[in-house]
Amino acid sequence: MSGRPKLVLIAMIAMALYPHQLRAYAAQDPQSEEELFRTIDRNRESHLTFLQSLIRAQPDGEAAVQALVAARFEELGLEVETQSLLPIGLSPAHEFAAEEMIQMTERVSVMGRLRGTGNGRSMLFFGHPDPEPMTEESMAGWERDPFAAEVDDGRLYGWGVADDLAGVAIMAEAVAAVLETVGTPRGDILLASTPAKRNARGIVGLLNVGYHADASVYLHPAESEKGLEDIKAITSGLLRFRITVKGESPDTPEPGQTAFAHLAVSAVDKASSVLSALRDLDEDRAERVFHPALDAAVGRSTNLLTSHVSCGASGSTTQVPTECVIEGSTTFPPNEQMPDVQEEILDAIDRASRGDRWLAENPPVVEWLAGTQGVEVPRDHPLYQTVHRAVVEVTGVEPEVNPLHSGSDIRNPKLFSDIPSVGIGPLAGDLTQAGGHDEWVDIEDYIRAIKICAKIIVDWSN
Repeated sequence: MSGRPKLVLIAMIAMALYPHQLRAYAAQDPQSEEELFRTIDRNRESHLTFLQSLIRAQPDGEAAVQALVAARFEELGLEVETQSLLPIGLSPAHEFAAEEMIQMTERVSVMGRLRGTGNGRSMLFFGHPDPEPMTEESMAGWERDPFAAEVDDGRLYGWGVADDLAGVAIMAEAVAAVLETVGTPRGDILLASTPAKRNARGIVGLLNVGYHADASVYLHPAESEKGLEDIKAITSGLLRFRITVKGESPDTPEPGQTAFAHLAVSAVDKASSVLSALRDLDEDRAERVFHPALDAAVGRSTNLLTSHVSCGASGSTTQVPTECVIEGSTTFPPNEQMPDVQEEILDAIDRASRGDRWLAENPPVVEWLAGTQGVEVPRDHPLYQTVHRAVVEVTGVEPEVNPLHSGSDIRNPKLFSDIPSVGIGPLAGDLTQAGGHDEWVDIEDYIRAIKICAKIIVDWSN
């Protein structure tokens, strides 16, 4: 037998014994990559149909959407597991949410695992299947049926399509393309469709029961409406608070208290001291807290916002206000720790109180409503480099880091399980969570996102 027939025979035997490994090696070939992309283009209608089915299932509830996701994972041959979890007790270190901020309802997460052939890096993809709650008021501005999954002028419209049904669909369809064209990758691929709204913390729940990976990608369209031109590699911390300032009524049985106001303590007057202290702290932090990406994007790295002040009762023009409630939030870069920021706010309020006899004896009460820690994946990290290359190859566009989404879910894998995480997603707009209507995803960008996700799987795992 000549040399060439022997090689052919050896190759045939190897393919029979180790088909997945050889197909995985072949994926490194540019021709195999082109075939992967051609497969996604050829199956674009089925990729679109799956996303449309998720939109149309929503009137039957979150469970109906998750049932479709689980069925798709099973169709792909993944190991599928569902977890029903309450949000309480699932905070990463240095994070929290008051019970009033959490919907205490058991929520279902769906995890699909594609076990790799071995000796490859694992990857976790996650997205959330729960859009904003559907109410008559929130749907009133829609010109289209929110659940018809209508296609018009290159856009797919639907309730929650961008937040975040598209992300859930992308990861499933990317795995389908890889399996059809390349075969099983070396590293494990985990797909998590897990609730996030109303502090559900679904991804933390899955990590808590033992799921782990070498890296993760959050598949969610960026709120910047730049689509795949953005990579979420930085998220600022976000701290929400409430401050209650007390006053005192004048000692009089008279229903009108204006004539006795000098004998009272107005909560409005005392709250002004607290508000002034918060403004001073905001200006001070703007001068000394610095993060290059945030500063380059918006001209400063931290902000403290007073969002709402409520004092007394509207129309009670002759009553001394005895309580003033201040609500607000602050963002802080990932190089700051949340407990340090909390301490600065408490110190500022304490300084204001020490300078006022009434506040010194009746100090304002501070409630921390919710807090998330910031995280960052540097540009030279292997995960960022892998995602960046995939975006460039598929789109031909050099993506930039989007550092402006505070409290992004990219933080959760890092904080809870030390898994580096970034976020990407297709071009989308009119997200309902931002007060929009007729929410949409660009169809071509949706298909490109599937290609990017498939390339990430091949490059990272093999």
